[in-house]
This record gives sequence, C-alpha cells and structure tokens, in this order.
Amino acid sequence: MLGTFLKGSKTASRVSAIAVTSHISPYIAMYPWSASGFGTKYANPSTLPPNQGYDVSFHPNSNILAVSHASSPNISVYPFSASGFGTKYANPSTLPTGNGQGVAFNPAGTAIAVAHNNSPYITAYPWSASGFGTKYANPSTLPTGNGMCVAFNPAGTALAVGHVTSPYITAYPWSTSGFGTKYTNPSTLPTNTVFGVAFNPAGTAIAIAFAQNTYISVYPWSTSGFGTKYANPITVNLPTGIGYGVTFNSSGTVLVISHYSFPYVTAYAWSASGFGTKYASPSTAVSGSGRQVEFNSDDSVIAISSDNTPYIQVYNWSGSGFGTKYTNPSTLLAGVGSSVAFSG
Repeated sequence: MLGTFLKGSKTASRVSAIAVTSHISPYIAMYPWSASGFGTKYANPSTLPPNQGYDVSFHPNSNILAVSHASSPNISVYPFSASGFGTKYANPSTLPTGNGQGVAFNPAGTAIAVAHNNSPYITAYPWSASGFGTKYANPSTLPTGNGMCVAFNPAGTALAVGHVTSPYITAYPWSTSGFGTKYTNPSTLPTNTVFGVAFNPAGTAIAIAFAQNTYISVYPWSTSGFGTKYANPITVNLPTGIGYGVTFNSSGTVLVISHYSFPYVTAYAWSASGFGTKYASPSTAVSGSGRQVEFNSDDSVIAISSDNTPYIQVYNWSGSGFGTKYTNPSTLLAGVGSSVAFSG
C-alpha cells in the first residue's frame, strides 16, 4: 500500500510537521512537530482529497505535501507553511488511471511518481514550482498488476514499484527522460503483494514488506539491479503478520517494518551483513495493525500509523531502540491511519 518517501535535508524555511493519511474524511491531517511532540492540528485544506487517503510524501526541499487517494484525481498536492495548507495545485492534465496507492518525490524534487490501480499501474510527472508537468511516457514493460507503493533510490537513478501480482516488485532505471528498461527480477521473488518498499540511505539495499510467509525481504542493490536476497531473520524474530510499511533510519543502521499482527512493529539492527539483533518492542504497544512507519530526519523519533485509535503513535528512538511514547495529538484522526511522514 505504501511507499516510503526519501527524507530531504531541512532548510532554514522548512516547516517541521507530521502528516497522516486516513480512510475517513478529511483524509489528511497535518500537525506541527517539535521536541515536545504534536502541536495543534492545522486546519484542513480548503479542497480536501475526495476519498480515502492512502499515502503521503513531503517534497524533499520545499514545503509541499502530496497525498495519493481513492477517487479522481487520485493525487492531490498542496503547498504548506507555518500557517497550514495552501491552495491545492492544479491536477495533472493526464490523471493516474486508478486509486493512488503510493506516492513519492524523487530526491531532487523534480519528479513525482504515483502507484495506482489500473494499467499502467505507475505514472510519473515532472515537478516544478508550477506543479505537475506533462506525464512521462509509460515504461515499456509495465508492472504486472495494481501498483501499491513506490520509492526512488537516494541517487534518483532508480524507481521501484510494489504491486499485487508476480513478480510483486518491479524496478526501473530513472533519469530526466523518465523510465528506462526494466531491471531483471530478483532471483528469489516475494511470495505475495508488496505493500511497502524502501532503499537504504547508501542505495546499496532495497527492502520490501509483503503479505505472506516471512513478510520482509531485503536485497543488495547496485547499478545492475537486485542482488541475492539477504538471509531472513531467525524465525522467532520474524514480523508476525502481513508487512505493510518498511523504512531505514538515516544512517542505515536500523530497519523497521510495520505489520498486521501484534506487536505491529518490528525493528532490527542492519548492516552490510544483513539483519542483526531484533530490538525490543515498544513498552507502550502500538494500538493496532501497523500501516506505515517513518523516522524523522535526525532519527530521534519514530512514528507508526495504525488501524485503531489513536491511529498515529510516535516514540522516542535511541541506540537502545524504542523509548517513551509521545502524548497523542489533542485532535485525533477519525479513522485508520494509512500512512505517515515527517517534513524534516
């Protein structure tokens, strides 16, 4: 369902915020974020997404927020400031062809990609201060089914799409010309729908969260594409249910997956050798199935969206793992928290 966005560097004018998408109107909520935690929820945008919000991504260099959602136009993008949401950008002239399930800006902030239902399953546009440009040509080899998540590598030279049919993960070279020739599939495929995908900050590994068996797979990544899959964590340390979201911290030393069954989030030490020791679960449990997980830019906190109230939970994070949970926002989401992102 969810694609992991790439954290951008925080600029002097960058507003620090946390955004969460929901299945219930207004479908997107944004709060100021500080060391004290949640601030007072910003007023809803004047033009709401028209239906369920599935994913959210902040532009890496500007105060801009993109929401992928059910129902046309399937993608909505807003400027924001310390005062909250601005006027929605005009829709792209060629819309995604189905529900927007995942969205990501490239690291340079010059392109935006949407994973969606219905062929071609992935749609990308140039992005500028004026908003959407003319849609890039579709890749010559399409994903094989509904697109559920999307991520660019940190160099902006590759794009990966998770989808609902085998091979479940499809990756392409990416350039200012758009999609290149599809990379060869990994030799060991995921076994079911890929809901989450993330590259590590060095661009040397790609992690996917999926709907069966081990629920998490990680592969080396290079200019040649997928390498041989890393060994799974030992069985007792595997995630306990469908993997929905996955992320690395900014130093690439921690990998976290959000998933369907208790404890709903699982974190591991990560290195070039693969999975390391599993971190203890948070002492204050996530409230329900973990839908997406993200660190803030300095890795001092980690947020998990979930399918039960309060729908968004944020914890301190340190070298020891999960710390104390922050107080819930004073204005809660109205329903399932499907995705979460920090602006910096």
